[in-house]
Amino acid sequence: MMRLCAWGFSTLLAIAAGATQAQLRLELDERGLAPVERQASQLLLEEAMAALPPRFIELLDRTVRVSWREDMPEAVYGQVGRLSGIELNASLLPKLVDGSAARQQTGRSHGTQRRELLATLIHELTHLYDRARLWPADQRRQLQRCRQRAASLGSVGLPDDCRGQTERRFTLSDDPRLLDLAGWPQRVGKRGAREMDNGQVARSPDPYELSSPLEFVAVNLEYFLLDPSYACRRPSLARYFREHFNWSPTDAPCTDGYAYLNAGRDFANQPLARLDPERVYQVDYLLAEANEAWMSRWGHSMLRLVICAPGRPRGPDCRLDLDQHLVLSYRAFVGDLQLSSWDGLTGVYPSRLFVLPLEQVIDEYTKVELRSLSSVPLKLSREQLEQLVARSAEQHWSYDGDYYFISNNCAVETLKLLRSGTDHPQLQALDSILPNGLLELMDARGLADTQVLDDPREALRLGYRFDSFRERYQAMFKVLRERLPITQDSVETWLEQTAEARRSWFDQADLRASAALLLLEQAALRRQLLLAQDELKRRYLTGRAAGDPSLNKAGIALEQILANSGFLSRPAELLEGGYGLPQQAEWERLEASSRDRQQQLRQLSDELDGEVRNLLQPERLAELEANEANLVALGEHLRALHKASGGLELP
Repeated sequence: MMRLCAWGFSTLLAIAAGATQAQLRLELDERGLAPVERQASQLLLEEAMAALPPRFIELLDRTVRVSWREDMPEAVYGQVGRLSGIELNASLLPKLVDGSAARQQTGRSHGTQRRELLATLIHELTHLYDRARLWPADQRRQLQRCRQRAASLGSVGLPDDCRGQTERRFTLSDDPRLLDLAGWPQRVGKRGAREMDNGQVARSPDPYELSSPLEFVAVNLEYFLLDPSYACRRPSLARYFREHFNWSPTDAPCTDGYAYLNAGRDFANQPLARLDPERVYQVDYLLAEANEAWMSRWGHSMLRLVICAPGRPRGPDCRLDLDQHLVLSYRAFVGDLQLSSWDGLTGVYPSRLFVLPLEQVIDEYTKVELRSLSSVPLKLSREQLEQLVARSAEQHWSYDGDYYFISNNCAVETLKLLRSGTDHPQLQALDSILPNGLLELMDARGLADTQVLDDPREALRLGYRFDSFRERYQAMFKVLRERLPITQDSVETWLEQTAEARRSWFDQADLRASAALLLLEQAALRRQLLLAQDELKRRYLTGRAAGDPSLNKAGIALEQILANSGFLSRPAELLEGGYGLPQQAEWERLEASSRDRQQQLRQLSDELDGEVRNLLQPERLAELEANEANLVALGEHLRALHKASGGLELP
């Protein structure tokens, strides 16, 4: 009896020990397999197990039967079969046995036939892992341990540190964080609802990932486990999987910085560059304030990357390195000259993430559109900031969504980027479809430091605000009214005069009034160029429809500029193959391709510049030339006055 009891006790201990070491087991269905087929199959299963994270193996606590199936379609490598087993395509077994599967190129994403079989096993196992949802066995064990602790403490309820462990846990494919990163973000203004369409269509390793969150998880886990460059190509998702499994595969070293294309209007410069997150000191919410235009009455949302000059330590002085700063701006990419309000409402235009030089953005808004800019620092940790920079680079290369003026505009896109890029809990429940409203909400929640705008003079000095040139023009107009007997009562009415009418005051102007006239004449020239641009657009659209032969050369140049400039906002079109962020092996091809496209744009732009004046109406051309003549005359007048006052001769 004693021996029997001892045997029974030791057996129970062994069973208990086995229960605590429960884990995934792959069992090969050997029926009908020759010894060499069994051996080759078993090696494949062992390789798959070796690739899986320990936590994956532990939590998928079951035996999964793997079999070879004869009647499977040729294009299908495998699938989850009956009773949650995995079936592999038997037509692939002979090449697995003779070793040729390791050399057989498939034209598919993983390369060789053997790698595709290995990826298929991981893919289908991931579906089983994902379907486990609450991981019942694991959760039951946790709950039992917690109840035992509660009983030993004489407690009716569970200990506080146990309650969170036994609550519902998200699986991978319905985890809100993964859905944000995968391209099904929470819809702004629709609490809890998710976007139906995935806009991350470019630079995908396998378009099948976009069919559903379930397939996205399975495809990406293939690459996370099998591709050493995955962490470099999709850093945000790699980080998510590392944190989920508390484990990381062996990764290849990454290239310093993220490749991006600068969409600045200077076609003489190479657009390809690298963004080094180490040099980003702060991220600002950059708001272009409203103007009278219908499409701009609530402002425009952007993000400003405050980048330090090379060699400068990160710190407040980096805010003065304006030539280094970049702006992330979601804009509707308009593939035609006609910007339709209706098309903007109905989602005809693509929404893309442009990377622009700050100085160009300042000029566009303050000088041309006469709108002020507010640049408000966001309160982000260093980790959140670097995650946001990485996510921005990923979106630049992968995202091609649809622009809707109401539901998917610049504010909505910017908020979705902030959510997915920072994972800041305060942003998840924040909703705004208005650019100015988004800033107000972030300020109210302590996410934005609007105090930097309290002192207007200091805000201008430190680059937290960039004033509209309208204020400067109005100040110059005030100088004119003080020094000349003009009758106009606003800068707008002054600029609406003809260039000849304004010229009549030049000879009466003293040095200060002449300087004011020069600045206002520059404003008048910008206004004339905008009017000319609109006139050309309308004539081109009307003439194209009517078959006007005089528009042929300029029309072709315009169409080619539009067709060729798309790569600046969708850089993925420059590369074939690969996925995610480009790596060093792709850099030379990318550099050559972007340089060639930029040179084409510069040539087309030069051709267009040579033709446009011939297309202007005589009255518009005469006014434009008179405006230019005014600038020359004022320059000469200023030099003469300066010399007469005893100053050095101006150049």
